[in-house]
Amino acid sequence: MALIFKKLSRRSLPSKRLPPKPAKPSDGRVMIRLVGLQPMYMPGDKLELEYRVVDVDHSAIVAVECSVCWITEGKGSEDLGVHFFQRLSGDSLKAIDWSIAQRISCPLPVSPLSYEGKLLKISWCVRVRFFLSDGSELIAQQPFYLGMITREV
Repeated sequence: MALIFKKLSRRSLPSKRLPPKPAKPSDGRVMIRLVGLQPMYMPGDKLELEYRVVDVDHSAIVAVECSVCWITEGKGSEDLGVHFFQRLSGDSLKAIDWSIAQRISCPLPVSPLSYEGKLLKISWCVRVRFFLSDGSELIAQQPFYLGMITREV
């Protein structure tokens, strides 16, 4: 993970050390980690992942959606297919300890396989969305390949 720091001039630096500001919901980040640490899975494999949110007031979380989906891109319209979907809201959120990563697993389908052609591309990803009480969303995606990657030459 890369850290990016804003460049400040000497005039903009405070002379006294100020207490840190509390994080606003929009300052948060969502992190996804594929447990197998591999970018390629075979049809029928079990996909295991962990996700977590940081720098967010946990009481501001209204709902969480986690999905495993495939996306087609090309000359025509883009399509999104959802293979796995889980939504948490209401009382189910209160039982979750957000200080630890949440784990999900699902078996992968036999198709469609990942493909990178000149006219069509099929890609897979894990997407996690946090809906916050101020109306904002935090979204993260982690791509992966299903099957041996096929490229058109």
